[in-house]
Amino acid sequence: MHLIAASPTPLVIIGAYLALLMTLALFSRRLFRGTSTDYFVASRSIGPFMLLMSVFGTTMTAFALVGSTGKAFERGVGTYGLMASSSGLIHAACFFLIGIKLWSFGKKYGYVTQIQFFRDRFESRGFGYLLFPILVLLVIPYLLIGVIGASKTIMGVSGAKGPNKEIPGMFPDFFASTDGAVPPWLTGAVVCLVVLCYIFAGGSRAAAWANTFQTIVFMCMGLLAFYLISDKLGGLSAAIQQAKESHLVRTVSGEEGEVGVPPLMFITYMLIPLSVGMFPHLFQHWLTARSAKSFRLTVIAHPLCIMVVWVPCVLIGLWATGKLPADTSGGAVLAKTVGILVKDPVVVGLVTAGVLAAIMSSLDSQFLCLGTMFTNDVVLERCGRDRFSDKQIVLIARMFVVTIVLLTYILSLVLFDKSVFDLAVWSFSGFASLTPLVFAALYWKGATKAGAFASVIAAMAVWLYFFQQSGWGGEYTVLNGVMPVAFSFGAGVLAMLVVSSFTSKPSRETVNKFFPDL
Repeated sequence: MHLIAASPTPLVIIGAYLALLMTLALFSRRLFRGTSTDYFVASRSIGPFMLLMSVFGTTMTAFALVGSTGKAFERGVGTYGLMASSSGLIHAACFFLIGIKLWSFGKKYGYVTQIQFFRDRFESRGFGYLLFPILVLLVIPYLLIGVIGASKTIMGVSGAKGPNKEIPGMFPDFFASTDGAVPPWLTGAVVCLVVLCYIFAGGSRAAAWANTFQTIVFMCMGLLAFYLISDKLGGLSAAIQQAKESHLVRTVSGEEGEVGVPPLMFITYMLIPLSVGMFPHLFQHWLTARSAKSFRLTVIAHPLCIMVVWVPCVLIGLWATGKLPADTSGGAVLAKTVGILVKDPVVVGLVTAGVLAAIMSSLDSQFLCLGTMFTNDVVLERCGRDRFSDKQIVLIARMFVVTIVLLTYILSLVLFDKSVFDLAVWSFSGFASLTPLVFAALYWKGATKAGAFASVIAAMAVWLYFFQQSGWGGEYTVLNGVMPVAFSFGAGVLAMLVVSSFTSKPSRETVNKFFPDL
């Protein structure tokens, strides 16, 4: 008997969404003022609402929607506590303690990258050349989770359905090797191309407009998926009961012999949300703010936005334990659950568009920040700003962005089988390990150049050791559940304190520049 393939309607809706996104981004291109300052930091003109949407959108990527659902499927409800509950408070604290101060220094001294701030604060051009490759190294896994997450989501939506794949994928005649599903190479190419187009055209201003639109989309679609799935399962209580009866609900404690979240893992995970203090793409968004008052809404509303996104995703992952085979790939859990329970192809398309919105709202900021850093912290630092016109500076940034997009696309195909959640955790752990640097730079006038070098080198050496031990991106803990970030973060703190205590202090001029009230 010939079976009819799944309806391509979801992909038509996704295509319409991408076209709408491009239209909006191209409209924002008309607002582009043509200067490098506008390309890099939108002429520091972004107001409170767009700042909130940009900041939240760039921190909620495939990690939040695709990754958290898959990890909740694997480890249970404790996944929410691992990141979401602590992130809500820690992110807001970082915006208040770090973001506002860095914004003020950026506006006062004309910084467009965090490396420019650290070079001045620690009186060292060489420090920027150490920090730049490290930040690029840590951003690349973050980029990969976006492209890989998008590819896995589209494969889940367009692939074969049913316990035995009795319903063929959407395109069995074109993509037989993937059971009719859209292959990763095609999804990755489309996502990268769309993001590249509007970043290439309008820079940070286009990213701010696109992120605002995409953040609204993925929050609304996440809530829609949550409502429809819970409704199909008979409501919240019935959904949870079905998961219990399947005997696949994971425990919170994760005691020996059980899958779950061990106490030491839960505690040390709380260091990971500190990563937002060192995200270079987030720093760039902070610099776009019109004034310090623009941060108020972000500090207050960000924790609420996290709850709105994470609670539905974690619960969907929990409910999926009663509907999907235990060996289902974590990256495909959300898409498969929506496809099985919500059979309306229009709804499936809308929810999938929401997932892509979350993914691309981070990709654009990350691509842009790498182009900004390369242009300002390498090319202009080495050659001098006077050698280039504004148009040439923007062109240099655009060319580096194209290079990074191509590299990310290729790596996403090579590393496609990696867990989205675990790759993100390693990226976040690396950035969190560098936060002693930014806290010391902002709040300890005794922090020295040698201390800064020692802190970064020690933290990254420990991080790299554990990253290698994990198999370059797998889940890995030490001593009955301790996350490696505890050791790399501790190494950064210890090196900063010890080395700064025994080395030459910064000049009086630098102290007065960054600590005017002391």
